[in-house]
Amino acid sequence: MDTARRFRLTLALTAGSSLLIGAAPAFDPPPFAHWIDGTTASEPEMQVQQVDADTFVIRQSVKTNFEAPFLYLLFGQSGALLVDTGAGGLMVRPTVERVIAQWRQAHGNRPLHLTVAHSHSHGDHHAGDSEFAGRPDTTVVGLAPADVASAFHVADWPNGLGTLDLGGRVLRAIPTPGHQSAHVMIYDPQTRLLLSGDMLYPGRLYVPINHFAEFRASAHRLAAFAQTHPIRALLGTHIEMTTTPGEDYPMEAPTHPAEHGLALPPAAIADLVQTVDAMGNTPVKAVRPDFIVYPVEPRPN
Repeated sequence: MDTARRFRLTLALTAGSSLLIGAAPAFDPPPFAHWIDGTTASEPEMQVQQVDADTFVIRQSVKTNFEAPFLYLLFGQSGALLVDTGAGGLMVRPTVERVIAQWRQAHGNRPLHLTVAHSHSHGDHHAGDSEFAGRPDTTVVGLAPADVASAFHVADWPNGLGTLDLGGRVLRAIPTPGHQSAHVMIYDPQTRLLLSGDMLYPGRLYVPINHFAEFRASAHRLAAFAQTHPIRALLGTHIEMTTTPGEDYPMEAPTHPAEHGLALPPAAIADLVQTVDAMGNTPVKAVRPDFIVYPVEPRPN
């Protein structure tokens, strides 16, 4: 990038961030305990933490796969949604079944339909799908945009919004292609949490250069949604940043000492929009305090 363009990008981001400070919604992250990060020899393969009685966050150990992804399990009165099934290297269903069994026991063992969906279709988010094939009263959503649109009742992909009713808990689906064509974010009005997948999390936001326009359009679509829906915090699918602003771990790091928190503030949405807009039509690497926009070679849908 030439010096003049770098200056314009920095100036735009600084000005945008200054404007954001006064208008940003309050950041109220869930009070998670320390996440497994590969630094302890006795680390379990999976760790489960609760946001509330109906909302669970599950992390896969970096010792089983360097991606160390997060999975989400949400319960309603008659259904449950599992978002993602891990990156492989372990069995995820036993942990999921344990949480489901405990929840059902606390609710009179009522019938519960499980929907297994995905933040998007990259392999580190659906490696465990086969474990749920044939499970009774279970729907495993396919990996194509049309499958996601059908499961979440999105009439106009990617411009429309979708819903999934778990019984007294209606989730909203926001199509956000760009990182990958079937990428979707899930908003939960009950907790006011936004499950933001691989598009916005404390880490490297990989953007194929041939899909940058889609990514930017999704960022604007997300910002429009945030204008009309109260968001407490964003919870993504990885952590690749340290507690030092703008500093990430090496690729495929085997441990994550001094790890950034999982949650991002709502202000990160405006920061992302300002960052990609400042690039014009040519994506460039942009390091922000809580994430890095990271262009990569062209990829198919």
